Parts: sequence; C-alpha cells; structure tokens
Amino acid sequence: MLLTLHLLALGWLALRPVSAPWTGPPNLTPFATVHQDLAVGGLTAARRLAAGLLPLAPVGILLPLAVGTPRRAWWLSFLRTTGAVALLATALEFLEGWAPGNVLNVDDILLGTVGATATHLLLMPPLRALATRRPAGAPRAATPPRQENPKERTQAPARPAPAPILGSGRVQPFR
Repeated sequence: MLLTLHLLALGWLALRPVSAPWTGPPNLTPFATVHQDLAVGGLTAARRLAAGLLPLAPVGILLPLAVGTPRRAWWLSFLRTTGAVALLATALEFLEGWAPGNVLNVDDILLGTVGATATHLLLMPPLRALATRRPAGAPRAATPPRQENPKERTQAPARPAPAPILGSGRVQPFR
C-alpha cells in the first residue's frame, strides 16, 4: 500500500508540466550533470544531488517489503530490487521527457538507482534481522524425530527384465 502511494506521488510530481521559458538539451552522457553540480560546490551541489538520490530511495525498502523478500537471501533481494528500480527509473525518466518543460537526463536514472540501492543496503539487514528474530523466551521450534513404522516401510519395486533384441533368436516373428 505504501509502495503504491509513493509511486503515485512520484509519478504525479515527475509528470506534471513545468513552466520554463527555456529548456536545455537532453543529457545522455553519464555523470555529466553530477560533475557540473560538484563544480558548483557547497550547499547547492548537495541539494541537487539529494534531489536525484532521494525520490526513489524509499522504493529500495518498500519494494522488498511489498513482495515479501526479507526472509529470502540478501543478494537475491538486492539484485531484484536494484533491477526493478533501474527499470522504474528509466521508465519514469522517459515519461518525464514527454511532459512539457522536462528534459531527459540519464543522471536522474543513475542517481535514483544509487539512492534506492543505498537505502536497500542500509535498511534491509536490520529489517531482515527483525523478521527472522524469534521473541525472547520463546522456545525453539524443534521437530520431533520421526518414528519408523515397519508396516510403512516398502521395498523397492522389482526392475523389469530388459526387452529382447530382435533377431537374437529369442523372439518369435509375427506371422
């Protein structure tokens, strides 16, 4: 539910028209705007980079929780989440490029994927530990040893004899 609400809010914010008197060309060079932002320096650079990292960051934790992967292997959850976020960021960026006043920027895809991946790596291990932890004082679930019943024991079925080879003299031809 939270994942759906977040994606709807993100889609609405990304796809709304922006009134701009002038827009630049699309950026298809990876990390070009990141280098420009770092060249500006200071609080402006931090604000611009955070604006790229934070929008998809909650998806890095909400997606595994929505599909129930906290109890699965961490690397499967990590790969699945990273791949899904990269596809989501790419689709969102292409759709955003069609909205008036917005321009395609490959760095938004990269920063969004890095933000969600970092969130996943930081928050999923504690959540996984909480999900697999048993309550204090709860007895450990032990499976009782299985009692063998001699009546249940079955013997392996007898193997059938190999089929006779034609022309070996043992098989009668059809008349």
